Amino acid sequence: MDEKEIFEILGYVKISPYRTNTLKSIGYELKMPSEIAKENDIKTSQVSSALSDLKEKSLVICVNEEVRKGRLYKCTDLGLEILKKI
Repeated sequence: MDEKEIFEILGYVKISPYRTNTLKSIGYELKMPSEIAKENDIKTSQVSSALSDLKEKSLVICVNEEVRKGRLYKCTDLGLEILKKI
């Protein structure tokens, strides 16, 4: 991925406080949406929307997609790279 694409994604993340805070909250850990919501004092539905956006851009992945409750998310290498630039 070239620098131009990195900056496009960075802008996409930074334009939304929900996406920015969700990515920062996950960082190098595995987190559930409810934990992210509690840490950032926002609704779980807002976190879910942000996670969906971040997944679309390959910044986070769900490590246990098959479960309905207790899904865990982690940053991809690209997500961690973007996190360093925030």
